[in-house]
Amino acid sequence: MAARKETPLAFANAFAALETRLPGKSVPWLSRLRAESWDRYAALGLPTVRDESWKFTNLDALRRAGVVPVQDGAPTLDAVPLGAALSIDAHLAVLVNGVFRADLSALPDEDAGLSVMSFAAVADDDPEQLVGSLGKLADGDTLPMAALNTALAADGLVIHLRKGAEIEKPLHILSIGIAGEAAVMFQPRVLVTAEENSSVCILESHVGAGDGVYFSNTVTELDIAPRARVRHYKLQNEHPAAFHIAATAVSLADGAAYENFVLQVGGRIARNEIHVHIGGERAECTMNGAYLLRGKQHADSTTFVDHAAPNSQSREFYKGVIDDTARGVFQGKILVRKDSQKTDGQQLNKALLLSRGAEIDSKPELEIYADDVICSHGATAGELDNEALFYLRSRGIDEATARGLLIEA
Repeated sequence: MAARKETPLAFANAFAALETRLPGKSVPWLSRLRAESWDRYAALGLPTVRDESWKFTNLDALRRAGVVPVQDGAPTLDAVPLGAALSIDAHLAVLVNGVFRADLSALPDEDAGLSVMSFAAVADDDPEQLVGSLGKLADGDTLPMAALNTALAADGLVIHLRKGAEIEKPLHILSIGIAGEAAVMFQPRVLVTAEENSSVCILESHVGAGDGVYFSNTVTELDIAPRARVRHYKLQNEHPAAFHIAATAVSLADGAAYENFVLQVGGRIARNEIHVHIGGERAECTMNGAYLLRGKQHADSTTFVDHAAPNSQSREFYKGVIDDTARGVFQGKILVRKDSQKTDGQQLNKALLLSRGAEIDSKPELEIYADDVICSHGATAGELDNEALFYLRSRGIDEATARGLLIEA
Protein backbone atom coordinates (compact mmCIF):
# COMPACT_ATOMS: atom_id res chain seq x y z
CA MET A 1 0.00 0.00 0.00
CA ALA A 2 1.55 3.29 -1.07
CA ALA A 3 1.95 6.12 1.40
CA ARG A 4 -0.59 8.89 1.14
CA LYS A 5 -1.57 12.03 2.95
CA GLU A 6 -4.93 12.14 4.60
CA THR A 7 -6.55 15.10 6.33
CA PRO A 8 -7.56 14.80 9.03
CA LEU A 9 -5.75 11.72 10.30
CA ALA A 10 -8.10 9.44 12.21
CA PHE A 11 -7.05 8.95 15.86
CA ALA A 12 -4.38 11.62 15.33
CA ASN A 13 -3.74 12.22 19.04
CA ALA A 14 -3.91 8.61 20.19
CA PHE A 15 -0.19 7.84 20.23
CA ALA A 16 0.75 11.04 22.06
CA ALA A 17 -1.95 10.34 24.65
CA LEU A 18 -0.84 6.75 25.28
CA GLU A 19 2.90 6.71 24.60
CA THR A 20 4.05 7.18 28.20
CA ARG A 21 1.53 4.64 29.54
CA LEU A 22 2.09 1.78 27.11
CA PRO A 23 3.73 -1.42 28.39
CA GLY A 24 7.43 -1.72 27.60
CA LYS A 25 7.84 2.06 27.41
CA SER A 26 11.30 1.79 29.00
CA VAL A 27 12.49 -0.84 26.50
CA PRO A 28 14.37 0.98 23.71
CA TRP A 29 13.72 -1.47 20.86
CA LEU A 30 10.02 -1.76 21.72
CA SER A 31 9.55 2.00 22.02
CA ARG A 32 11.31 2.40 18.69
CA LEU A 33 9.09 -0.24 17.07
CA ARG A 34 5.98 1.51 18.37
CA ALA A 35 7.12 4.92 17.12
CA GLU A 36 8.00 3.51 13.70
CA SER A 37 4.63 1.76 13.51
CA TRP A 38 2.81 4.97 14.39
CA ASP A 39 4.76 6.85 11.71
CA ARG A 40 3.76 4.16 9.22
CA TYR A 41 0.11 4.45 10.21
CA ALA A 42 0.28 8.25 10.08
CA ALA A 43 1.69 8.06 6.55
CA LEU A 44 -1.07 5.70 5.41
CA GLY A 45 -4.06 6.77 7.47
CA LEU A 46 -7.14 4.61 7.64
CA PRO A 47 -7.60 2.48 4.52
CA THR A 48 -10.07 3.87 2.01
CA VAL A 49 -11.97 2.48 -0.95
CA ARG A 50 -9.15 3.82 -3.11
CA ASP A 51 -6.96 1.01 -1.75
CA GLU A 52 -7.46 -2.09 -3.86
CA SER A 53 -7.81 -4.52 -0.96
CA TRP A 54 -10.30 -2.20 0.78
CA LYS A 55 -12.34 -1.19 -2.27
CA PHE A 56 -15.49 -2.89 -0.93
CA THR A 57 -15.25 -1.73 2.70
CA ASN A 58 -15.75 1.94 3.52
CA LEU A 59 -14.48 3.07 6.93
CA ASP A 60 -15.91 6.60 6.80
CA ALA A 61 -18.38 5.72 9.57
CA LEU A 62 -15.48 4.69 11.80
CA ARG A 63 -13.64 7.88 10.93
CA ARG A 64 -16.66 9.90 12.05
CA ALA A 65 -17.35 7.87 15.19
CA GLY A 66 -14.99 9.91 17.34
CA VAL A 67 -13.51 6.93 19.16
CA VAL A 68 -10.80 7.58 21.74
CA PRO A 69 -8.36 5.20 23.46
CA VAL A 70 -9.68 3.30 26.45
CA GLN A 71 -8.84 5.07 29.70
CA ASP A 72 -7.54 3.41 32.86
CA GLY A 73 -10.06 1.66 35.07
CA ALA A 74 -12.02 -1.53 34.67
CA PRO A 75 -15.53 -1.13 33.19
CA THR A 76 -18.50 -2.76 34.84
CA LEU A 77 -19.22 -6.31 33.73
CA ASP A 78 -22.84 -6.45 34.87
CA ALA A 79 -24.14 -6.79 31.31
CA VAL A 80 -21.54 -9.24 30.07
CA PRO A 81 -22.85 -12.76 29.35
CA LEU A 82 -19.98 -14.69 30.94
CA GLY A 83 -22.21 -17.68 31.62
CA ALA A 84 -22.02 -18.97 28.05
CA ALA A 85 -18.22 -18.75 28.04
CA LEU A 86 -17.94 -20.49 31.40
CA SER A 87 -20.10 -23.35 30.16
CA ILE A 88 -17.41 -24.37 27.66
CA ASP A 89 -14.96 -26.97 28.94
CA ALA A 90 -11.85 -25.00 28.09
CA HIS A 91 -9.01 -22.99 29.54
CA LEU A 92 -10.20 -19.38 29.59
CA ALA A 93 -8.36 -16.11 28.93
CA VAL A 94 -10.55 -13.00 29.19
CA LEU A 95 -9.81 -9.61 27.65
CA VAL A 96 -12.03 -6.66 28.55
CA ASN A 97 -11.59 -3.70 26.22
CA GLY A 98 -8.32 -5.30 25.16
CA VAL A 99 -6.95 -5.69 28.71
CA PHE A 100 -6.23 -9.13 30.18
CA ARG A 101 -8.32 -9.91 33.27
CA ALA A 102 -6.68 -12.59 35.40
CA ASP A 103 -9.59 -12.46 37.87
CA LEU A 104 -11.99 -13.66 35.18
CA SER A 105 -9.65 -16.17 33.55
CA ALA A 106 -8.90 -19.83 34.19
CA LEU A 107 -5.49 -20.54 32.71
CA PRO A 108 -3.74 -23.92 32.37
CA ASP A 109 -1.10 -25.10 34.84
CA GLU A 110 2.41 -24.01 33.91
CA ASP A 111 3.54 -27.61 33.51
CA ALA A 112 0.79 -28.46 31.02
CA GLY A 113 2.93 -27.50 28.03
CA LEU A 114 0.79 -24.45 27.29
CA SER A 115 1.75 -21.03 28.62
CA VAL A 116 -0.65 -18.09 28.47
CA MET A 117 0.57 -14.69 29.69
CA SER A 118 -0.51 -11.08 29.55
CA PHE A 119 1.12 -9.19 26.68
CA ALA A 120 1.51 -6.14 28.95
CA ALA A 121 3.22 -8.17 31.68
CA VAL A 122 5.65 -9.73 29.20
CA ALA A 123 6.44 -6.34 27.63
CA ASP A 124 7.23 -4.85 31.06
CA ASP A 125 8.90 -7.79 32.80
CA ASP A 126 10.40 -10.00 30.11
CA PRO A 127 10.40 -8.10 26.80
CA GLU A 128 13.04 -10.38 25.28
CA GLN A 129 10.24 -12.90 24.76
CA LEU A 130 8.79 -10.52 22.18
CA VAL A 131 12.00 -10.11 20.18
CA GLY A 132 11.61 -11.78 16.83
CA SER A 133 7.89 -12.41 17.26
CA LEU A 134 6.13 -9.06 17.67
CA GLY A 135 5.54 -7.75 14.15
CA LYS A 136 7.37 -10.66 12.55
CA LEU A 137 4.33 -11.83 10.58
CA ALA A 138 1.83 -8.95 10.70
CA ASP A 139 3.51 -6.41 8.47
CA GLY A 140 2.23 -2.84 8.54
CA ASP A 141 2.54 -2.49 4.76
CA THR A 142 0.42 -5.50 3.78
CA LEU A 143 -1.83 -5.25 6.86
CA PRO A 144 -2.13 -1.48 7.42
CA MET A 145 -4.25 -1.70 10.56
CA ALA A 146 -1.52 -3.85 12.13
CA ALA A 147 0.68 -0.75 12.23
CA LEU A 148 -1.93 1.03 14.35
CA ASN A 149 -2.18 -2.00 16.62
CA THR A 150 1.59 -2.33 17.07
CA ALA A 151 1.83 1.34 17.99
CA LEU A 152 -1.05 1.35 20.50
CA ALA A 153 -1.43 -2.21 21.83
CA ALA A 154 -1.87 -1.90 25.60
CA ASP A 155 -2.34 -5.60 26.28
CA GLY A 156 -3.29 -8.93 24.83
CA LEU A 157 -1.86 -12.42 25.17
CA VAL A 158 1.44 -14.23 24.65
CA ILE A 159 0.77 -17.92 24.08
CA HIS A 160 3.52 -20.53 23.91
CA LEU A 161 3.05 -24.20 23.12
CA ARG A 162 5.99 -26.37 24.15
CA LYS A 163 7.65 -28.88 21.83
CA GLY A 164 5.65 -32.10 21.62
CA ALA A 165 2.82 -30.81 23.82
CA GLU A 166 -0.62 -32.04 22.83
CA ILE A 167 -3.19 -29.94 24.64
CA GLU A 168 -6.51 -31.76 24.79
CA LYS A 169 -8.60 -29.01 26.37
CA PRO A 170 -9.18 -25.98 24.10
CA LEU A 171 -7.98 -22.50 24.99
CA HIS A 172 -10.88 -20.03 24.84
CA ILE A 173 -9.94 -16.38 24.28
CA LEU A 174 -12.94 -14.24 25.20
CA SER A 175 -12.69 -10.60 24.11
CA ILE A 176 -15.39 -8.35 25.56
CA GLY A 177 -16.03 -4.84 24.28
CA ILE A 178 -17.76 -2.34 26.55
CA ALA A 179 -18.32 1.29 25.62
CA GLY A 180 -18.63 3.95 28.26
CA GLU A 181 -19.97 7.45 27.85
CA ALA A 182 -17.46 7.99 25.07
CA ALA A 183 -16.85 5.80 22.06
CA VAL A 184 -13.67 3.85 22.76
CA MET A 185 -11.08 1.87 20.85
CA PHE A 186 -8.70 -0.87 21.93
CA GLN A 187 -5.92 -2.80 20.22
CA PRO A 188 -5.40 -6.34 21.60
CA ARG A 189 -2.28 -8.16 20.40
CA VAL A 190 -2.11 -11.95 20.50
CA LEU A 191 1.14 -13.81 19.81
CA VAL A 192 1.03 -17.60 19.40
CA THR A 193 4.13 -19.79 19.09
CA ALA A 194 3.62 -23.52 18.52
CA GLU A 195 6.83 -25.53 18.74
CA GLU A 196 7.56 -28.74 16.83
CA ASN A 197 5.06 -31.62 17.02
CA SER A 198 2.67 -29.70 19.26
CA SER A 199 -1.08 -29.32 18.88
CA VAL A 200 -3.72 -27.05 20.33
CA CYS A 201 -7.25 -25.83 19.67
CA ILE A 202 -7.90 -22.11 20.13
CA LEU A 203 -11.43 -20.75 20.44
CA GLU A 204 -11.79 -17.01 19.98
CA SER A 205 -15.00 -15.13 20.84
CA HIS A 206 -15.66 -11.42 20.39
CA VAL A 207 -18.77 -10.10 22.14
CA GLY A 208 -20.03 -6.74 23.33
CA ALA A 209 -22.16 -5.22 26.05
CA GLY A 210 -23.81 -1.90 26.75
CA ASP A 211 -25.26 0.53 24.26
CA GLY A 212 -22.28 2.58 23.17
CA VAL A 213 -19.87 2.48 20.26
CA TYR A 214 -16.47 0.80 20.42
CA PHE A 215 -13.77 -0.16 17.96
CA SER A 216 -11.79 -3.38 18.35
CA ASN A 217 -8.64 -3.59 16.22
CA THR A 218 -7.18 -7.03 16.92
CA VAL A 219 -3.96 -8.50 15.54
CA THR A 220 -3.00 -12.16 15.98
CA GLU A 221 0.31 -13.69 14.89
CA LEU A 222 0.73 -17.47 14.80
CA ASP A 223 4.17 -19.01 14.21
CA ILE A 224 3.65 -22.74 13.65
CA ALA A 225 6.78 -24.92 13.70
CA PRO A 226 7.39 -28.19 11.80
CA ARG A 227 4.66 -30.79 12.23
CA ALA A 228 2.75 -28.63 14.71
CA ARG A 229 -1.01 -28.33 14.37
CA VAL A 230 -3.22 -25.40 15.37
CA ARG A 231 -6.99 -25.39 15.08
CA HIS A 232 -8.38 -21.87 15.37
CA TYR A 233 -12.13 -21.19 15.55
CA LYS A 234 -13.49 -17.66 15.85
CA LEU A 235 -16.91 -16.17 16.60
CA GLN A 236 -17.37 -12.49 15.79
CA ASN A 237 -20.56 -11.45 17.58
CA GLU A 238 -19.76 -7.85 18.47
CA HIS A 239 -22.35 -5.31 19.63
CA PRO A 240 -24.50 -4.06 16.70
CA ALA A 241 -22.94 -0.60 17.01
CA ALA A 242 -19.36 -1.85 17.15
CA PHE A 243 -16.55 -1.72 14.61
CA HIS A 244 -14.43 -4.85 14.41
CA ILE A 245 -11.22 -5.12 12.38
CA ALA A 246 -9.07 -8.20 12.83
CA ALA A 247 -5.86 -9.26 11.13
CA THR A 248 -4.45 -12.76 11.55
CA ALA A 249 -1.00 -13.60 10.18
CA VAL A 250 0.17 -17.22 10.09
CA SER A 251 3.48 -18.87 9.21
CA LEU A 252 3.63 -22.61 8.46
CA ALA A 253 6.86 -24.62 8.50
CA ASP A 254 7.46 -28.13 7.09
CA GLY A 255 4.54 -30.43 7.72
CA ALA A 256 2.68 -27.87 9.84
CA ALA A 257 -1.11 -27.56 9.71
CA TYR A 258 -3.44 -24.64 10.38
CA GLU A 259 -7.21 -25.05 10.43
CA ASN A 260 -9.37 -21.94 10.73
CA PHE A 261 -13.09 -21.25 10.86
CA VAL A 262 -14.67 -17.81 11.30
CA LEU A 263 -18.36 -17.08 11.91
CA GLN A 264 -19.32 -13.42 11.48
CA VAL A 265 -22.73 -12.43 12.82
CA GLY A 266 -22.22 -9.18 14.77
CA GLY A 267 -20.93 -5.66 14.47
CA ARG A 268 -21.85 -2.64 12.38
CA ILE A 269 -18.78 -2.87 10.18
CA ALA A 270 -16.51 -5.90 10.47
CA ARG A 271 -13.48 -7.11 8.57
CA ASN A 272 -11.70 -10.37 9.22
CA GLU A 273 -8.44 -10.66 7.29
CA ILE A 274 -6.19 -13.72 7.31
CA HIS A 275 -2.74 -13.97 5.70
CA VAL A 276 -1.04 -17.38 5.62
CA HIS A 277 2.57 -17.86 4.55
CA ILE A 278 3.25 -21.49 3.69
CA GLY A 279 7.00 -21.69 3.96
CA GLY A 280 7.42 -25.43 4.43
CA GLU A 281 6.81 -28.50 2.31
CA ARG A 282 3.79 -30.70 3.06
CA ALA A 283 2.22 -27.89 5.06
CA GLU A 284 -1.57 -27.63 5.02
CA CYS A 285 -3.92 -24.72 5.50
CA THR A 286 -7.71 -24.93 5.75
CA MET A 287 -9.82 -21.78 6.07
CA ASN A 288 -13.58 -21.96 6.23
CA GLY A 289 -16.05 -19.27 7.16
CA ALA A 290 -19.67 -18.20 7.33
CA TYR A 291 -21.34 -14.82 7.55
CA LEU A 292 -24.96 -14.24 8.57
CA LEU A 293 -25.94 -10.62 8.03
CA ARG A 294 -29.08 -8.52 8.39
CA GLY A 295 -30.14 -4.90 8.80
CA LYS A 296 -27.37 -2.60 7.62
CA GLN A 297 -24.49 -4.82 8.68
CA HIS A 298 -21.30 -4.98 6.66
CA ALA A 299 -18.91 -7.96 6.98
CA ASP A 300 -15.71 -8.38 4.99
CA SER A 301 -13.81 -11.69 4.79
CA THR A 302 -10.42 -11.25 3.15
CA THR A 303 -7.81 -13.99 2.79
CA PHE A 304 -4.35 -14.31 1.29
CA VAL A 305 -2.45 -17.59 0.99
CA ASP A 306 1.19 -17.45 -0.07
CA HIS A 307 2.43 -20.84 -1.27
CA ALA A 308 6.16 -20.24 -0.92
CA ALA A 309 7.16 -23.91 -0.76
CA PRO A 310 6.41 -26.95 -2.94
CA ASN A 311 4.08 -29.83 -2.08
CA SER A 312 1.69 -27.75 0.03
CA GLN A 313 -2.06 -27.55 0.18
CA SER A 314 -4.68 -24.92 0.94
CA ARG A 315 -8.46 -25.11 1.10
CA GLU A 316 -10.91 -22.20 1.46
CA PHE A 317 -14.69 -22.41 1.57
CA TYR A 318 -16.86 -19.49 2.69
CA LYS A 319 -20.64 -19.29 2.75
CA GLY A 320 -22.93 -16.37 3.53
CA VAL A 321 -26.60 -15.57 4.04
CA ILE A 322 -27.47 -11.88 3.65
CA ASP A 323 -30.81 -10.19 4.36
CA ASP A 324 -32.32 -6.68 4.36
CA THR A 325 -29.75 -4.11 3.12
CA ALA A 326 -26.71 -5.85 4.58
CA ARG A 327 -23.55 -6.28 2.55
CA GLY A 328 -21.06 -9.13 2.52
CA VAL A 329 -17.58 -9.12 1.04
CA PHE A 330 -15.29 -12.00 0.16
CA GLN A 331 -11.82 -11.38 -1.22
CA GLY A 332 -9.46 -14.32 -1.51
CA LYS A 333 -6.10 -14.55 -3.22
CA ILE A 334 -3.87 -17.58 -3.69
CA LEU A 335 -0.28 -16.84 -4.68
CA VAL A 336 1.88 -19.72 -5.97
CA ARG A 337 5.54 -18.80 -6.27
CA LYS A 338 7.86 -19.94 -9.06
CA ASP A 339 9.43 -22.91 -7.27
CA SER A 340 6.29 -24.01 -5.43
CA GLN A 341 5.54 -27.02 -7.64
CA LYS A 342 2.93 -29.61 -6.66
CA THR A 343 0.82 -26.93 -4.97
CA ASP A 344 -2.84 -27.75 -4.46
CA GLY A 345 -4.98 -24.68 -3.73
CA GLN A 346 -8.76 -24.49 -3.83
CA GLN A 347 -11.02 -21.54 -3.06
CA LEU A 348 -14.80 -21.04 -3.18
CA ASN A 349 -17.34 -18.51 -1.90
CA LYS A 350 -21.13 -18.96 -1.99
CA ALA A 351 -23.68 -16.36 -0.96
CA LEU A 352 -27.45 -16.48 -0.58
CA LEU A 353 -29.33 -13.17 -0.87
CA LEU A 354 -32.67 -13.06 0.94
CA SER A 355 -33.82 -9.59 -0.14
CA ARG A 356 -33.51 -7.21 -3.05
CA GLY A 357 -31.42 -4.83 -0.96
CA ALA A 358 -28.87 -7.45 0.10
CA GLU A 359 -25.47 -7.29 -1.58
CA ILE A 360 -22.42 -9.49 -2.00
CA ASP A 361 -19.05 -8.57 -3.49
CA SER A 362 -16.85 -11.55 -4.35
CA LYS A 363 -13.32 -11.35 -5.66
CA PRO A 364 -11.54 -14.73 -5.78
CA GLU A 365 -8.10 -14.54 -7.35
CA LEU A 366 -5.22 -16.79 -8.41
CA GLU A 367 -1.67 -15.63 -9.11
CA ILE A 368 0.40 -18.59 -10.28
CA TYR A 369 4.07 -18.68 -11.32
CA ALA A 370 4.60 -22.48 -11.18
CA ASP A 371 3.42 -24.88 -13.89
CA ASP A 372 2.82 -28.12 -11.96
CA VAL A 373 -0.09 -27.12 -9.74
CA ILE A 374 -3.74 -27.89 -9.10
CA CYS A 375 -5.56 -24.66 -8.31
CA SER A 376 -9.12 -23.45 -8.68
CA HIS A 377 -11.31 -20.62 -7.47
CA GLY A 378 -14.93 -19.60 -7.81
CA ALA A 379 -17.85 -17.65 -6.45
CA THR A 380 -21.62 -17.96 -6.71
CA ALA A 381 -24.49 -15.80 -5.51
CA GLY A 382 -28.22 -16.41 -5.75
CA GLU A 383 -31.64 -16.12 -4.20
CA LEU A 384 -33.98 -18.66 -2.66
CA ASP A 385 -35.52 -21.02 -5.20
CA ASN A 386 -39.14 -19.87 -5.48
CA GLU A 387 -40.24 -23.16 -7.02
CA ALA A 388 -38.74 -25.11 -4.14
CA LEU A 389 -40.37 -22.69 -1.69
CA PHE A 390 -43.74 -23.16 -3.42
CA TYR A 391 -43.33 -26.94 -3.31
CA LEU A 392 -42.65 -26.91 0.44
CA ARG A 393 -45.60 -24.56 1.07
CA SER A 394 -47.86 -26.87 -0.97
CA ARG A 395 -46.93 -29.68 1.41
CA GLY A 396 -48.30 -27.76 4.38
CA ILE A 397 -45.04 -26.24 5.61
CA ASP A 398 -45.38 -22.63 6.75
CA GLU A 399 -43.32 -20.00 4.95
CA ALA A 400 -40.86 -19.27 7.78
CA THR A 401 -40.05 -22.95 8.22
CA ALA A 402 -39.80 -23.51 4.47
CA ARG A 403 -37.40 -20.60 4.07
CA GLY A 404 -35.35 -21.90 6.98
CA LEU A 405 -35.09 -25.32 5.39
CA LEU A 406 -33.92 -23.88 2.08
CA ILE A 407 -31.38 -21.61 3.77
CA GLU A 408 -29.90 -24.56 5.66
CA ALA A 409 -29.82 -26.78 2.58
